Amino acid sequence: MRLRPLAALALSLMAGLAAAAECPALLQGELPRLRSSERIDLCARFAGKPLLVVNTASHCGFVGQFAGLEALYQRYREQGLEVLGVPSNDFRQEDADAGETARVCYVNYGVTFSMTEQQPVRGEDAIPLFRELAAQSRAPRWNFFKYVVGRDGRVIASFSSMTAPDDPKLIKAIEQALASQP
Repeated sequence: MRLRPLAALALSLMAGLAAAAECPALLQGELPRLRSSERIDLCARFAGKPLLVVNTASHCGFVGQFAGLEALYQRYREQGLEVLGVPSNDFRQEDADAGETARVCYVNYGVTFSMTEQQPVRGEDAIPLFRELAAQSRAPRWNFFKYVVGRDGRVIASFSSMTAPDDPKLIKAIEQALASQP
């Protein structure tokens, strides 16, 4: 009779390993949600979905892009698009106070897509998500650098800060991600 609990544990571990194996390298890990005790399990939240990842900064001249990013999210979320904003102070334009970052995102720009706490996105200190984004594409060169990721967890395209959220090339890449297969 003692084998049943052990067998159940073994099956549970095997299922967990299988799920991790199915999760693309890009989405392995968790990040803290902005101004919350919750964590975002990247695989559970985004695996198999088209994704737009953007490193943000609340005191950057491109901060107005939050409005366009939210518009993109609203336009395509029913088709499955997810957006993940990752505040970073790598370019010295993010507030040290997460409350201020949250105010800029949620109050000033009405952001409803997922946002994380401040994270490093470049170099040796970059979080695994951004190390993998850089490996598949290139590292962000400034705030509001955008990565379009297909359902398979592979980067389809990346765009500089100068690319507005309504740019036809970005829209085309998002539509390509929406049409992609896991």
